[in-house]
Amino acid sequence: MRGFETGQTVVRRDVHRSGWVWSEQALRVVDDTGEALVTACAPGAQARWPALYAQGDRSVRTEAFDAMATGEWEFAGAVWQETDLLLWKPPTSWFSVNAFFVPDGDGRRLRNWYVNFEHPTRRTEAGFDTLDLTVDLVVAPDLTHWEWKDEDEYAHVRRLGIVSDTEHRAVDAARGEVLAMLTERSGIFAQAERWAAWRWEPAWPTPRLPRPVAATRR
Repeated sequence: MRGFETGQTVVRRDVHRSGWVWSEQALRVVDDTGEALVTACAPGAQARWPALYAQGDRSVRTEAFDAMATGEWEFAGAVWQETDLLLWKPPTSWFSVNAFFVPDGDGRRLRNWYVNFEHPTRRTEAGFDTLDLTVDLVVAPDLTHWEWKDEDEYAHVRRLGIVSDTEHRAVDAARGEVLAMLTERSGIFAQAERWAAWRWEPAWPTPRLPRPVAATRR
């Protein structure tokens, strides 16, 4: 499958092992190389999430994972809020590195880096598929410190069997890989200043999803 063009709209999908779509997010391509697919979105970009997960409350999010384990959930339309997002996804890695930018006077500034542990990329005609495995690493803008996030949710999806033992071992290996990248300033972090200076292209329309999906997945 050929690479994506800069500025092209693509769709990131989180896909459950049943084959049903867990979420969809419209993004624009910043760069597409053998090293990584780099995409971005800005406030107003379209998304679709499970209705329970979209509510944001952590207790309700637990119910959303319970629904995932049963293979049945309801979709809700959503709009990306507040931040500009830059997403760096190596094709075979069990993680993506995200940068979140927030308003700062007349411009934007890097709020933090955010490492999402997830399935390796599976390219599609419309974009790429993966699956968020819930545990994350939040990294300071200057890369001097970091902390783990959502370990409790990760333990819950492990108990539910959403994350298998094989996937757990892959996540553990990816955690070590990311910590080494941070320590050595390698991978995307070797270019941290360049990506920290990135800004959303004003000429790009807000990304929109190309089609509706069914309200309920079974």
